[in-house]
Amino acid sequence: MKLLKVSLIVLSSVGVLFLGACTGEQQTAQPDNTPTEAKTNLPAVSPSKTAAKPDHSQPSKGGKVVETGKYHLEFVPEKEANGTHLDLYLQKGDTHEAVSNANVTAQVQLPNGSQKTLDMKYDVQGKHYAVLLPEQASGEYKVVILSEINGEKVNGRFTFNR
Repeated sequence: MKLLKVSLIVLSSVGVLFLGACTGEQQTAQPDNTPTEAKTNLPAVSPSKTAAKPDHSQPSKGGKVVETGKYHLEFVPEKEANGTHLDLYLQKGDTHEAVSNANVTAQVQLPNGSQKTLDMKYDVQGKHYAVLLPEQASGEYKVVILSEINGEKVNGRFTFNR
């Protein structure tokens, strides 16, 4: 009886390990539009002429990218003398068509733990949403982008260091 219990435990453990190995770690889009963490430190990949489908998860503006459903969010923080300029390229579909009619809010957690909420305005010329974060403290900033496009919520999580 003791041998049967030990065998069952070992067999169960091996089964769990096998299932864990088969699930993989590939997550590109979340259909429920819950916020996701941005991919960081990805090497630039030049598109191949033989590639059938382009990789939309790569940044085109030098920022960090989150793909959620049919939307592409690219976040680009730029350090300035009076704070950090936050840019968000909100695009739709395989052609990355700019979305200009969204309500976009950036919720920023500062390095000291305090929170700021900033409304991002659409820049027609640059085809992106922008706002100035008037903070100059060094450290890690955590940003949650909350977007609403015709009643549909599109969110993403990003971090950057200043």
